[in-house]
Amino acid sequence: MSERVEFDRSVLEIDAPAVAAQAERAIREQVLGTLRRRGAVVGMSGGIDSSVVAALCARALGPDKVVGLLMPERDSSDDALRLGRMLAGHLGIRHEVEDIAPALEGLGCYRRQLEAIRMVVPEYSEGWRCKLTLPSLLQGERLSITSLTVADPSGAQRTVRMTPAAYLQMVAATNFKQRTRKMMEYYHGDRLNYAVAGTPNLLEYDQGFFVKQGDGAADFKPIAHLYKSQVFALAAHLGVPEEIRRRPPTTDTFSLAQSQEEFYFALPYREMDLCLWAFNHAVPAAQAGAALGLTAEQVERVYKDIEAKRRVARYLHAVPLLVEAERVG
Repeated sequence: MSERVEFDRSVLEIDAPAVAAQAERAIREQVLGTLRRRGAVVGMSGGIDSSVVAALCARALGPDKVVGLLMPERDSSDDALRLGRMLAGHLGIRHEVEDIAPALEGLGCYRRQLEAIRMVVPEYSEGWRCKLTLPSLLQGERLSITSLTVADPSGAQRTVRMTPAAYLQMVAATNFKQRTRKMMEYYHGDRLNYAVAGTPNLLEYDQGFFVKQGDGAADFKPIAHLYKSQVFALAAHLGVPEEIRRRPPTTDTFSLAQSQEEFYFALPYREMDLCLWAFNHAVPAAQAGAALGLTAEQVERVYKDIEAKRRVARYLHAVPLLVEAERVG
């Protein structure tokens, strides 16, 4: 009989100074030693994860060896650019603004998105806005099917189920954004002989909340071992500006404001972190639910969703397949 694991909301508490020091040592060893690069490039969105990565890199390598890239496009919020500039000034690092909208226009990103939307909302046109959403895991048994929420120019919203073809094209077109940003990061990395930093936290890394060869690509990922809640704790220790720490996690991908919860995780990140920890430590659903104020059935649904997303993430994490791998190197 397995030993009962103690579980409550304190399991994610960290010694922030020690965690920061460990990450900073790793960054120095990896960037300057293993990768033999002179500094780091960080794509900064104004969100908590990229802000913590930028702060860690500045402390580890020195502010003069870090470049923050701000890469707005047509659907970006004004806050993202403003907060990114504020963080660069706060950290004392250089920053570059690269408007990727012209590149996305040339690639047909917006046109292909519009085609996908009109497969299910034919009247969608100028002045309309949209986002993709998933139903909450707490609302009972539900199919994990993404819906499209649209708002007409008057602000009236409605939600429609997407066909498989519409959904796949919408995601494929939207993925141009993350891949174009990563291409820009590697341009500056190559130009400066800098390494490119990745910004996923453990929740995102484990559950596949990234685009393959987009925001999933990087030379090093200094917070991929930390739950989202722990990243917030680290941000407070590192002195990340309070306005960034108070900002709810968003995707900043579609024209309508959208949380990560409604787009992918279908549960607030604090509860999602704890459920993932509980799942990783084989905490029974009833025990986890009692600690989180959820029913055992709700936690079971979350556990099943974690397993399903891990199956999807295997492809995202996979390296290119070779015929005779033993002959390489």
